[in-house]
This record gives sequence, C-alpha cells and structure tokens, in this order.
Amino acid sequence: MSNFEQSAVVEQSSVTDLVETSGHAGSEWLARYSSSLMGVFGTPQRVLVRGAGCLVWDADGKEYLDLLGGIAVNALGHAHPFVTSVISSQLATLGHVSNFFTSPTQIALAEKLLELTAAPAGSKVFFTNSGTEANEAAFKLARRNSGTAAGEAGEAGEAGGKPRTRIIALEGAFHGRTMGALALTAKEAYRTPFEPVPGGVEHIPFGDIEALRNAVDDTVAAVFLEPIQGEAGVRPLPAGYLKAAREFTAEAGALLILDEVQTGIARTGKWLASEDAGIVPDAITLAKGLGGGFPIGALVTFGEKTSTLLAAGQHGTTFGGNPVATAAALATLHAIESQHVQDNVRTVGEHLRQALAAVDGVTEVRGEGLLIGFDLDAEVAPAAVTAALDAGFIINSPGPRTIRLAPPLILTIEQADRFLAALPAILQTAKDAQ
Repeated sequence: MSNFEQSAVVEQSSVTDLVETSGHAGSEWLARYSSSLMGVFGTPQRVLVRGAGCLVWDADGKEYLDLLGGIAVNALGHAHPFVTSVISSQLATLGHVSNFFTSPTQIALAEKLLELTAAPAGSKVFFTNSGTEANEAAFKLARRNSGTAAGEAGEAGEAGGKPRTRIIALEGAFHGRTMGALALTAKEAYRTPFEPVPGGVEHIPFGDIEALRNAVDDTVAAVFLEPIQGEAGVRPLPAGYLKAAREFTAEAGALLILDEVQTGIARTGKWLASEDAGIVPDAITLAKGLGGGFPIGALVTFGEKTSTLLAAGQHGTTFGGNPVATAAALATLHAIESQHVQDNVRTVGEHLRQALAAVDGVTEVRGEGLLIGFDLDAEVAPAAVTAALDAGFIINSPGPRTIRLAPPLILTIEQADRFLAALPAILQTAKDAQ
C-alpha cells in the first residue's frame, strides 16, 4: 500500500465532516450560495442536506415529501440502500477509465437497455452524462442522415434528390439547453439569448397530425418527439400521433427520434412511454431516472443502418458510460424489476390522478403513471409551490396554472394521500397570497 493510500485510510471522513453541515442555518447557506455560484437557477428554494426514500430534510431540520424527485430523476427515492451499496462497491473497485477502454458494467448496461427497449438486431447504445447530452448526440445522428432521397447517408448532392437539411420538432418541446438540444427546444426565452442556434430546425403545432404530414418530406433528416411533453405541462401526444409519425418518416427516409429522457425508465409504468404505440423508432434518448440519482444518459439506436450513422471519431465523451454510472444504472434497473416498481407506478399514479380530478380548483389532470400535470382555475401555480413547501411538500410549476408531479416511483398510497389531504389548503393559501 502506498503512502497516499495509507493516508486515505487514516483520513476517512464523511461528507458531513468535510462540508461541516451541522450548525449552519439554511439562510446562512443561501447567503454563501449567492456569493459563490452563478445565478442561472435563481435563488434556491431550500438547502437540502439529507434524504431517505420519498422524504428529504433541509438544513433547518424541516421534513418534506418529495413529489418532484429531482424532476423525475430519483426513480427509487433518496439513499436507496441497494443502489448506494452498488455505487460504493464499484467506486472502491474501479471508478473511471477513459473510453480507450471499456468495463463489464458498461457492456452489461448496454445489453440490458437493448433488451428492455426490444431493440432489433444491429442496435447500439451510446452513453452520456445527461439528457441534454443524449439529445446532442441524437442531433448529430440526425445530421448524419443528410443524404438525398436517392442516396445513402452523407451523400448529399447526388443527382435525383435534395439534401436533407431540415429537422422537425414540436411547439412546446424541451430537449435540453446545450446548443444542439437548444435548437430543438421551442421556448423562445431559452433560445433567444443564444441565437444563432444551429439551423434547420422547424417547430410545428403540437399534436397536429396533418401539420406533421405536410412538414415531413425527403428534405427532412429527422423528427424529434417527446411522447409526453414534461416542461410544457405534462402534455401527452394524442392517440395515433406516434404511429403516424413513424409512417411519415419511414416514407420520407427521415429518422424518428423519441426523447424519453423524462418519460422513460418506468416513469409511466412502462419502460418506455412509447411502448403502446406499436412502433419501432430509429432512436430514443434516455437519462433522468436511468441512474436512480447518479448522472447518466443514453442514446439507443435501432437497427444496423441507423447505428452506423456515427462512425469512429465523430462523437465522444470523457465521462459517459463510466463504471460507476453504469453500475448505478444496472442497480436501478434491477431494483425496478425485482421490486415490481412498475406495478406501484400504475397503482399510485391512477390513485393520484383520480383524486386530483375531484379537488376543488383543479380543472384538468393529465399524464400517465407518476408523471402528472394538473391545471388550476387561477394563475396561482407558482404561489402554490411556495405554499406547498411551507406545508412540507415539494412540487413544481411549469406554467402559471399548471402543477407537475414526478415523485419517486416508490411513492406509497399513504404518502400520496398526505398530499391530497393538504392540497385544498395549499391552493387556498396560494389564492390568498395573490
């Protein structure tokens, strides 16, 4: 054992010891935050120091029921014992290697994702660190489908057709904030400060099959779709839309790329929200719940033709697919399967949606599984988020009238009922504050 390793053994310490969290009030931490971190997130609502299951605690000792799950990330809640043990074991064995090498966990996770997504022969996986990076990789994949209707990918300019220079996305879409993903994202407030964004992206009306039919021709490289738009207020695509999209893109030679960053990994009670559509896309993107709280994303390409669009050296990542992240994802997937978590997602999700629809002041409930959006009869959603925090609940407001819930997939009926019982008073407090 080297001197460095011996020193590490002697100096073993918890994160609490290193950060000195005890004795510091939330207000003190927030003052330090404002003087040391960029303000891109605004002022944090609370300083959280500990979590267990669906509960978290702040620096002042207050307990909250987490109904947002890190925005659909903490699939198994906080500090899941199996996931944390696997991460610790892997980190103690092999933490990182460059992508000049691979690891058993990387290979096993790729194989598992191909199995869970029912990917056909020739399908492949590329690992990233986040959802926006997965969509960035998908954007580059779409660029590689740049040939003409008469030629193969990359053969733009051959006689008999036009180059594929257009990419179609939907109004209300959110695919991330890095530049390629930002080009796919529809919200002007996100895009305008950074224009010009990569060109060629067109946003068409949400859910309008005829508009999609008119937009997709042999100049389109790809169509990007979220089965349920999360940032737009949990808006599911209408029945038949994905099937029509597959038909139109296949006829035109365009790629159909599904963004399941928020909707995938059992969030809707299925591995993929798009499963029931009965289609095979050309690619899907995953992240959020995949690592159970540990950062990881993935681009899954379907079939040999799509999977060979990106050749060696055309894309890469330093940390993507590292042993710890892939071990975390394998543990998360195993726990979801072995503990029958998808059954819980369907049961608790249905219970929540039915009960929410009966709450005075709620005008519409949308979503599937434990990705739920509900609209209010007044523009008090941001105030409701604040009132909910004060009452011990973490929720989210993607719009002035809309509340989003994306809790851990292990949320119980009893925990859901705690929120439902408190919601009328939360909404009244929000209205009184206006």
